[in-house]
Order: sequence, then C-alpha cells, then structure tokens
Amino acid sequence: MIISAISDLDVLGLDMEPFWDILKKARKPDLLLFAGDMYDFQNPEAYELILDFIKMIKWDCPIVAVFGNHEFDEEIDDIMEASKNKINFLIDESIELKIKGKSVGIVGSRGSIDVPTWWQFHHVSGIGNTYKERTEKIKEMLAVLKTDIKILLTHYSPTYKTLKGESQSIYPYLGSNKLEKVLIKTRPDFAVHGHAHNGIPLAFVDGVPVFNVCFTANKKLVEIDPENLPKTGLKKFA
Repeated sequence: MIISAISDLDVLGLDMEPFWDILKKARKPDLLLFAGDMYDFQNPEAYELILDFIKMIKWDCPIVAVFGNHEFDEEIDDIMEASKNKINFLIDESIELKIKGKSVGIVGSRGSIDVPTWWQFHHVSGIGNTYKERTEKIKEMLAVLKTDIKILLTHYSPTYKTLKGESQSIYPYLGSNKLEKVLIKTRPDFAVHGHAHNGIPLAFVDGVPVFNVCFTANKKLVEIDPENLPKTGLKKFA
C-alpha cells in the first residue's frame, strides 16, 4: 500500500504548475492525504484545479484532507463546492476506509497549537479552550479506532520535533507538544502534518513516525508505506 501526502501549496500563489510537475513524477497511490493550506489566500477554487490535475493523471484513489489555518471557516462551503464531494474533509472527526484488504482509520483535524497567534487571540473567541478541547477529542478518537492502520492527520504539528529549522521562539505557534502525550498513549501507526514550512520531513515520538509533508520541506509528494515504516534507534536493525 502506498499512501501519498502533501500540504501547504499556498506558497505557490496562483501558479500551481510545480504541483502538476510533482504529480506527473509520482507513483499512483492507494490513498492521498492533504494536510491543509492547499491554496493561496482566499482562493478555494484552487481545489477544482487540484482535482483536474488528479483526473488528468487518472488517479482514482480516495482523498482525505484537513483544513489549514489559511483555509478559513467562512470558505468551507466554497471549498466543498469546488471539491465536488471527491475529497473527504475531516473536521475533528474520523473516517474508516478499506484499502487493499486492510482497514485504514484516519483521525483528521486542524490540530492544536500551544499558544494562539495574536490574530487568533484577538479575533477568535475562546480559542485557547478550543485547542484544549480539540486535543482531548483527538485523543478520544484515536483511542477508539480499531483499524489495521491508524493515522493522525493534522495541519499543525503534533510535536516540536519536526519543527527543527524553524525559529524555536515560534514553535508554540506552529504545533503542540501536548499532542506528543496523545501519540504516546494512543499509538497511531504514524502522524502526518503540514504548516512547518522550514521544518524537517521526519521525526519520531516514542517510536511513532511523524511526517511533515509541507511542500517546502519536501518538494514532492511524501510516500508512506504502512508496512515498511521508517524506524528509529536500535529498531532500525531489528
């Protein structure tokens, strides 16, 4: 099984040609994950172009996505219309799919950050509590998943470890260390996130692989084989 993932195409602005070039070079996946911010500011119609690209290369795999911080709540209806029900968007919810005889469970959310941004603090009422509640809900959803493969998909990072390369002073605005405890307790097979444009592509939380699939960190679709996941430490030699 090949699971491919990418996020943060917003850095491309209105020129999506680099994404098309990436798709043409990639292997056809069995599942495609979008970790948010797939278009530049207030351009939800970009999802139509993304789906056109996927149709042109004849990929018919399921697509599961979460929203990023640049995909505003008031644009969700426009995004849904542009995606024509061909993308499964998860808003603090889970989905179970059957792929190649395996059950695949995905918990999807924007995720949490440890410190709300200045804009969020001044414009989103109760944002601090929202992040606390979201962290708890993610933990509950992962805990009840009983699928063969269990994935956490978020926009914000569920660890500071993939943020290496960013300024440490902004780590709390890019992700949440609190979600590390969730990963350790619920043991998903792996986690996928975006948002960390200058972060590193891969880190481990108590052996759980965490993939930063941000476009700028990889310049490609990140391919993940659930049956051959990267290992850390002595496990690499097992």
